[in-house]
Amino acid sequence: MAKILIIDDDTDICQLLDRFLKRKGHDTFYVSSGKNALTYLKENEVDIAFCDFRLPDTDGKELLLNIKELNPKTQVIIITGYSDIKIAVDVIKNGAFDFITKPLLPEEILMLVDKALLQKNEKVKQADADNDQDGKIEAIPHKKISVNNHKNLVIGKSKEAEKLHTQIKLVAPTNYSVIIYGESGTGKESVAYSIHCQSTRKDKPFIAVDCGSLTKELAGSELFGHEKGSFTGAMNTKVGQFELANGGTIFLDEIGNLTYDIQVSLLRVIQERKIRRIGSQKETNIDVRIIVASNEKLNEVTAKGKFREDLYHRFNEFSIDLPPLRERNKDIMLFAEFFLKNANAELAKNIEGFVPEVEKIFLDYNWPGNLREMNNVIKRAALLTSKEMITLETLPQEIIFQSKFTLMEDNKENSMSTKDIPDLKSAALHAEYEKILEVLRKVNFNKSKAALILNIDRKTLYNKMKTFNLLVNS
Repeated sequence: MAKILIIDDDTDICQLLDRFLKRKGHDTFYVSSGKNALTYLKENEVDIAFCDFRLPDTDGKELLLNIKELNPKTQVIIITGYSDIKIAVDVIKNGAFDFITKPLLPEEILMLVDKALLQKNEKVKQADADNDQDGKIEAIPHKKISVNNHKNLVIGKSKEAEKLHTQIKLVAPTNYSVIIYGESGTGKESVAYSIHCQSTRKDKPFIAVDCGSLTKELAGSELFGHEKGSFTGAMNTKVGQFELANGGTIFLDEIGNLTYDIQVSLLRVIQERKIRRIGSQKETNIDVRIIVASNEKLNEVTAKGKFREDLYHRFNEFSIDLPPLRERNKDIMLFAEFFLKNANAELAKNIEGFVPEVEKIFLDYNWPGNLREMNNVIKRAALLTSKEMITLETLPQEIIFQSKFTLMEDNKENSMSTKDIPDLKSAALHAEYEKILEVLRKVNFNKSKAALILNIDRKTLYNKMKTFNLLVNS
């Protein structure tokens, strides 16, 4: 049984989730605002928090950080509309366990609850295992990557994939520091783990740290550890991530988010290969390979004065650029098949593949959330599928609309402009069609938002989309 908090300003969703989870034996409570959520969390510990991204007094990212500050062990699951996929991916990078898109599906909710509880229990066991003899050292449970072997990393068959494979193979046996560049969701951690697994350190720890989720106040403690009583709230001695990684590899994701003070401390660690816990006079020798990642070019960030130049040059012994999924057309179905294989194993299903219409949608879609988005789309589709193949019915409508719109944009040069249309009625229809497409694109094909902007009701918009053949029949 889990203690679960539901945070949503939609009372219907709160009550539905509350009743459903209570029937499954969980202890639940719901609130309608971020303020009420924090008030409740100050007095109650919860295992899982379902949090709507758009709340009347805050947003999911800010509330996530507040929740993690109050209780780092709480697993936060973000509830979002599919049009918020980019935001949802960003929230994951800031420490959310996962996100779930509306409409909410009972099977998906239960699956996420089970996974969140399993991960939480594993973290507790890891912390217990790292305690010292008198039980006074509190170890930080590090993030585990989902694959167990570098052979499970899908590189792909495109030219970009071949280049990536060569780079990993060349740099892995060395002790070079590596910078991995790429958009959120492109698999930077998987590449770092692959480098680790093909190195001489493969039998030693691989520790992944998301610098984007480290608060300014606690970053030093998380990375380097602290002694009991060294600051308010330091109830036990804590082992930092660099100590945990000793002998192995530490992966610092979103390295550009570290504050200037922490950058100075990090530079000293790299130069002297020693760390000192906060509040301690003792220095500990460490032997750690450092791999960092950023979605911004660090030389550009350095030129703006936001990142130390000397630290950048320490990291920049070798760099790898990960292209976004939309630029790897030849690899898209290879990744899709890999994620489907994983979903089959997780759900105990035997789905054979994708119908041609779905493959075409996947190839036309621009995948703003990259591999992470594709993985979530396929997991959700597999959950909904009762057939041998993944069909259009299981895909979010927004993906289908976006893909269709991209195709229309590609063919736009061949379409008639308004001045080429002979009669007024046809010109008006053409202009209406263009306006509807423009607004749909602006709101990521969210029909409710589009209807609001166009000042028509949702049913009217639906009928017009049907008239202009903008609805995909499933």
